[in-house]
Amino acid sequence: MPIIALIIIGAAAGFLATRMLKLETDVLTTVAIGVFGALIGGLALRFLLTITGWMAGFVGAVLGAMLLAWLWKTYISR
Repeated sequence: MPIIALIIIGAAAGFLATRMLKLETDVLTTVAIGVFGALIGGLALRFLLTITGWMAGFVGAVLGAMLLAWLWKTYISR
């Protein structure tokens, strides 16, 4: 099922991309552009989300550590 969905989404994406860039291509080329574009875009987006996920985790860890350090300073080490 995912392959059929990729072809359908790729065909739609290829159609939109070729129309936006004013390219005159046949149906097979349009679908190929869309499918390969979806693969490349999907991989790039997953890579960026992975990096962003790591960075978000790091920022969350720093903020959590700062909160615990503030609590320690304010309430415990008197």
